[in-house]
Amino acid sequence: MSLIHRYQNNGYNIVLDINSGCIHVVDKVTYEVLPYMEEGLDQDAIVGKLGDQFSEEDIRTSVAECEKLKADGMLFTRDVYENAIDAFTKNRQTVVKALCLHIAHDCNLACRYCFAEEGEYHGRRALMSFEVGKKALDFLIANSGSRHNLEVDFFGGEPLMNWQVVKDLVAYGREQEKIHNKKFRFTLTTNGVLLNDEVMEFCNKEMGNVVLSIDGRKEVHDFMRPFRKGAGSYDLILPKFQKFAESRNQDKYYVRGTFTHHNLDFSQDVLHLADLGFKQISVEPVVADPSEEYALREEDLPKIMEEYDLLAKEMIKREKEGKGFNFFHFMIDLTGGPCVYKRLSGCGSGTEYLAVTPWGDFYPCHQFVGEEEYLMGNVDEGIVRPDIQKEFGCCNVYTKPACKECFARFYCSGGCAANGYHAHKDIRSNYEIGCELQRKRVECAIMIKAALAED
Repeated sequence: MSLIHRYQNNGYNIVLDINSGCIHVVDKVTYEVLPYMEEGLDQDAIVGKLGDQFSEEDIRTSVAECEKLKADGMLFTRDVYENAIDAFTKNRQTVVKALCLHIAHDCNLACRYCFAEEGEYHGRRALMSFEVGKKALDFLIANSGSRHNLEVDFFGGEPLMNWQVVKDLVAYGREQEKIHNKKFRFTLTTNGVLLNDEVMEFCNKEMGNVVLSIDGRKEVHDFMRPFRKGAGSYDLILPKFQKFAESRNQDKYYVRGTFTHHNLDFSQDVLHLADLGFKQISVEPVVADPSEEYALREEDLPKIMEEYDLLAKEMIKREKEGKGFNFFHFMIDLTGGPCVYKRLSGCGSGTEYLAVTPWGDFYPCHQFVGEEEYLMGNVDEGIVRPDIQKEFGCCNVYTKPACKECFARFYCSGGCAANGYHAHKDIRSNYEIGCELQRKRVECAIMIKAALAED
């Protein structure tokens, strides 16, 4: 198993010490020295290997510097947690800290890629009642242990089609905070069709985050996110989203888009959104059945990789010009090293995080809704399938075979269980295209940090 990952991007020679998270930007000599050091070759042997490319003095200096970094725990570090995983998963006492409330299994758009459209929400269009939502919040409080901060996402479908219940549940949550010494952080995801001043005012007061669905350029957005009769939604929602983002001081929101096979030049969609004034942007790859005409294919990967590189370079340029913006998939924390808890626990779906259907059923996350083998319980009975919780609790970078050799494993925490399940019917498997893109995004994110650290 490799202990380092080295790559070249935008003129930088970058080395990631996988287990510590240390990043090194190195010269050409060191870049070539490191693989031989990892093989265990001594200084004389490395001189023999590289003596025709570099001076002996430079090679010996480089090896000595790398040995110092190794001694300081910044290079070729070992994974001290791998042997602890069995005890961790066996003894882990999880609490529920977040719910995704499917407040509306209904929508006023007909997005081509929407998971919820499959079989008309798996046969059931519905709006969540206040009573079901209330029971869900009660469940969260009762199963959160001593945890103070709790998260609730209002999701759909389109939550604004059930707006009164959203408001009523927020009010109920605020009442319960005082009683149980809890603090709710609410989030709303919306397509913007029903967005108005009253909704914005309420959200600015009560929502810790809002997610605004827009795919980028008008032609891209309208093709994938039309109304049911075929008309586009871009012109209606854009000015509302711009107003909303400004009303939140360009913070605590993000515009979220999806790119597909039809817009592999998605960097243009990201930059389009930035040019419209948005500072918090996420445009993510679609995950779809390979038979869908809009699904990403293996042959699309070179173009997508190129687009990530183009976007990274443009983001550096704009940041230096004082016109920077955040791109969700390039946001990476390099200060504390890979999160120990996350490398052991994964994303938290099925254990710390649950999805709740309009009729009160629990699933591991929104992407499992309708997969009856993963029905975990309901708001009346609680969790009736603790075996599912246990299965998800054992899903992490150490139990997924494909993760063991991946340099990015500690940044993605093993990736998405739902994507693995839908690709291979196994939550411990991986969605290969998604993994390739994740690795590229990590490389770009690190390169951006390196480039901006120069100034």
